Amino acid sequence: MLTILGFTMIATFLVLIMLKKMSPIAALVLIPALFCVFVGKGAHLGDYVIDGVTSLAPTAAMLMFAIVYFGVMIDVGLFDPVVRGILRFCKADPLRIVVGTALLAAIVSLDGDGSTTFMITVSAMYPLYKRLKMSLVVMTGVAAMANGVMNTLPWGGPTARAATALKLDASDIFVPMIPALAMGLLFVLALAYVLGRRERKRLGVLTLDEVLVEESETVLVGAGKAPTRTGGSGAALPESPDGDGGDEGFQGLDPHRETLRPRLYWFNAALTVALLTAMIMEWLPIPVLFLLGAALALTVNFPQMPAQRARIAAHAENVLNVSGMVFAAAVFTGVLQGTGMVDHMAEWLVGTIPDGMGPHMALVTGVLSIPLTYFMSNDGFYFGVLPVLAEAGQAHGVPAVEIARASIIGQPLHMSSPLVPAVYVLVGMAKVEFGDHTRFVVKWAALTSLVVLGAGILFGTM
Repeated sequence: MLTILGFTMIATFLVLIMLKKMSPIAALVLIPALFCVFVGKGAHLGDYVIDGVTSLAPTAAMLMFAIVYFGVMIDVGLFDPVVRGILRFCKADPLRIVVGTALLAAIVSLDGDGSTTFMITVSAMYPLYKRLKMSLVVMTGVAAMANGVMNTLPWGGPTARAATALKLDASDIFVPMIPALAMGLLFVLALAYVLGRRERKRLGVLTLDEVLVEESETVLVGAGKAPTRTGGSGAALPESPDGDGGDEGFQGLDPHRETLRPRLYWFNAALTVALLTAMIMEWLPIPVLFLLGAALALTVNFPQMPAQRARIAAHAENVLNVSGMVFAAAVFTGVLQGTGMVDHMAEWLVGTIPDGMGPHMALVTGVLSIPLTYFMSNDGFYFGVLPVLAEAGQAHGVPAVEIARASIIGQPLHMSSPLVPAVYVLVGMAKVEFGDHTRFVVKWAALTSLVVLGAGILFGTM
């Protein structure tokens, strides 16, 4: 009975959020609470939730302060020279432009937000693609794959969800996967090189007159006449999701925004390098590192209290959405584990897996993550399916942390899923039909995921 109820609860959760009948936060709270009553353990619901919240608090803190930190770094202009440098590198060579698109998307993805990444990348690169008559689906595909690999950062979402669902430390999942993920990113860059050569062969190495080159290289200042709305990170948002308004409705980061701190550039760069180094070396827990980093970045860059409040308010929506999701997940995972449903489901799943595949559950999880994270949301996969796979793996002696690492394999393809809101920002700003983007990117993104999986096995991380 618990097995049936467990799978029914997961299926109900998946259907409701995929059909958009409920928000993920509401579904994570209300559905398990209802099933907890069905199981007959409604009196223990409070204990399950408190236990879950206690264990997930560090993950929520990491996400909150990581979003604030990288949001502030974008605000103060840390990434502006990188963007301008990539645009200068691209010039009018289709090969360089495609490679530059992958590099730019990967670098900007450090903020952990796909929508921001796509807004900045498309704003900077779209005029070049349009003027040179390059394929826009190449731009959207390369950007989505680069962001998908980088989306596995601990503050990007999937790794945090895996850590949340299995009650693990995010650094234990992510750090050993760095070599495999690096191979995935190198593959995306190599693919960008191949696609760029194809575009160069089709178009040739074109030249623009001096005015157009200068205009292309300074897209960040926004020469368009159409009005734009500026988001909290300083990236301009498109006037309409379907991209009406012509080529001139795009701006990147405003070089005259009030939040720029050019005199503090090297301080911010050194702080970011030190923070990432400390994270990789595990000198302190990741939540503590980002808490300290965010506090220091705000204090040094915005010493006045009104300015600090403004920066926090600018990123409050992202912080609330992500941290709220984590705490809501405490209800789902708490009920799933506290009632014993996950144990019964794992026993059933173990019985269906051939004995010869049991010791290879990490490989099974990695392969399954590619289609499952495409056809369902990250919330559904990591909070509904992953705990069951982890329990099945542990029954065969496979550590939960290896299952968690394998679960992030499918992210290069996931970022082009129709269930990901950010992909609509990408194709909308690029004026690409979603169907065209899908037909182009699915095969390459799936291949990128398989490269990461193979590298992970080769390096012995799963």
